[in-house]
Amino acid sequence: MAESQTLSRRERQIMDVLYRAGKATAAAVQEAIPQAPGYSAVRALLRILEEKGHVRHKEEDGRYVYSPVVRAEAAKRSAMRHLMDTFFDGSPERMVVSLLDGSAARLSPEELDRIAGVIEQARREEGK
Repeated sequence: MAESQTLSRRERQIMDVLYRAGKATAAAVQEAIPQAPGYSAVRALLRILEEKGHVRHKEEDGRYVYSPVVRAEAAKRSAMRHLMDTFFDGSPERMVVSLLDGSAARLSPEELDRIAGVIEQARREEGK
């Protein structure tokens, strides 16, 4: 998959549907998208996503069934890297501070402990 190719809002919506469902027809994708475009537009977007390398299709019972090429976790990491590079000058610190700034009061003690654990793990990895 060409990770550098960004997705439009509609393309992201389609990918979200495919990640949740695992696989889906164009009709099922259309049904799952809020304020969906027409069926032909959904098929065109799926074709574009396939050309970009994000989805593939198989023919099942005379219908095309689409599925994501890349696992959701890899796609999330790629999207986070793109977001970090675009808005935070490639700085993980700036990104995390921005996410937590003002929202720490809304985090549960368990969530704060998990975040602290990830930070501690990163410190141990750095020391090796």
